[in-house]
Amino acid sequence: MQYHSKQEETRREGEAMERAQQQSSDSILATLSVDLLIQILDRVADPRDRKSWRQVCRGFLLAEALRRRSLRVLRREALQGLLRRYAACLERLDLSACPALDDHALAAALAAGAGLWRLRSVNLSRASGVGWRGLAALAKACPHLEAVDLSHCVGVGDREAAALAAAAGLRELWLDKCLGLTDVGLAKVAVGCPALEMLGIKWCLEISDIGIELLAKKCQNLRVLDISYLKITNRSLQFVSSLGKLEDLSMVGCSHIDDAGLQFLNNGSNSLQSVDVSRCENVTSSGLISVIEGHKYLQNLNIGDCFPELAPLFLSKLNDLRDSLTVLKLDGFQVFAPSLKIIGLNCRNLVEIGLSKSMKYLSRCSELKVLKLGLCDKISDEGLVHIASNGKKLRVLDLYRCFEVTDDGLAAIATGCKRIKNLNLCYCTRITDLGLKHLSCLEDLLDLELRGVHYITSLGITAIANGCQHLTELDLKHCHLVDDAGLFALGQYTKNLRQANLSYCQVSSMGLCNLLSSLKCLQDVKLVHLTRVPVEGFESALRASGGRLKKLKLLTGLRHLLSPGLIQMLQAWGCRIRWVDKPLNLVP
Repeated sequence: MQYHSKQEETRREGEAMERAQQQSSDSILATLSVDLLIQILDRVADPRDRKSWRQVCRGFLLAEALRRRSLRVLRREALQGLLRRYAACLERLDLSACPALDDHALAAALAAGAGLWRLRSVNLSRASGVGWRGLAALAKACPHLEAVDLSHCVGVGDREAAALAAAAGLRELWLDKCLGLTDVGLAKVAVGCPALEMLGIKWCLEISDIGIELLAKKCQNLRVLDISYLKITNRSLQFVSSLGKLEDLSMVGCSHIDDAGLQFLNNGSNSLQSVDVSRCENVTSSGLISVIEGHKYLQNLNIGDCFPELAPLFLSKLNDLRDSLTVLKLDGFQVFAPSLKIIGLNCRNLVEIGLSKSMKYLSRCSELKVLKLGLCDKISDEGLVHIASNGKKLRVLDLYRCFEVTDDGLAAIATGCKRIKNLNLCYCTRITDLGLKHLSCLEDLLDLELRGVHYITSLGITAIANGCQHLTELDLKHCHLVDDAGLFALGQYTKNLRQANLSYCQVSSMGLCNLLSSLKCLQDVKLVHLTRVPVEGFESALRASGGRLKKLKLLTGLRHLLSPGLIQMLQAWGCRIRWVDKPLNLVP
């Protein structure tokens, strides 16, 4: 009884101390004015930290509310309460994650901040339940509105366009794939919003030359215009050429436009900086040459999938853009070394060149053994399917930082390129354990680099260890989800492993000790920032290596914590230790 009494007394003392500390903390926070809190908040960069900030106290919540300029709502149910809290300061509102949003919910939420709205930008893309009533309420409640995105709201038509046209200050409007929009609705927007500078009407299939003509007459300030996939003719380009401030023109897949239409652009103003005519099947190099001749300051030119071959005259004309062109996209073309040489000579400021379907032509190279695509961040699974279709002799594949590659691409490689020995997947961040399971059938695989592939776990490493037992080199640096289970599998199956990078993995003393004692061929190992391994764990694991290690990378902080005898013993065995000068953070 006496023991329990002391326990209760200790508990009460602890609670009293916590209350006192909380009151002290609250009193300190109370002395900080809102403007000081806002200045502090401005220095909090991480969104997760800012979220934690507003949960501290009411003062912090108020400061966050006064400072917030943008908001993305994830649930329709939370919309009204959030808008009531942030109405006075909010400038950008994203409702694209609320597809069930309807007119009533939008109008009610806007009413919560009546008279306070400073909204300038609203994203309603894919909010298919919003109609003309909701848009009318939006235009009325937000007099400062400048940008609206209704992309992929397939039910939006002329009546909705008319309601939105009441927002006379609109400068940016995106109506991509608003399938009910016709020339009538576009005319309402053109007349009601003459200050428009950016407009997207891609896939609005009911719009014709008539609508484009009125648009060009009424909205002379247009700088960006996307008319992709419309059934317009060359007449529309004649009207577009009158836009003296136009800088960016996209007309992807406009099948009724040909070289005569591009000639109109040649006669227009010299303001164009970006032109996209990809998939315009009736455009030839002749039309593109006229565009180049009329616009000496083009920075971005996309001609992908237009015609099969690059004409020499077109390539030579690129010299006219030698000081301005930075992006050239040639997707779908057969590009050979002489063409690339001419491009390199004529486009000295080029920073991006698109050759995404050159993979299709590479697939014809049945003798290909080495393919390095590192830093080609546009390479996707589709390209890997092409490679795998005729890649039986491929031995080396480098996909370093090919961010679009997923498990499906690896499935294709595993099926068609079974003799691969070296595979680099560093920072291919969309790969998961499923992708590694596909690769586990590559019995000849010797070198696998998985640095920075954040989503793989010990399940995937176990599949690799079990299936690729000839593996000699493995890089798992920054694979934060790999733990002891993965190391146990490697120790059991990959008896030929000579080099391993385990830095930043979540392994413990037990896993590390097991690995170094099991792998008799292991000679080179990197063990930086293994935060779950204490000094004693490093001692045990390195002693268990049995003198086989020839190269070892450790943090400098361990140099004075490991026993001198161990370091001397490793050096006597011929092991070269590289000390990395970074902060040491180990478990107690």
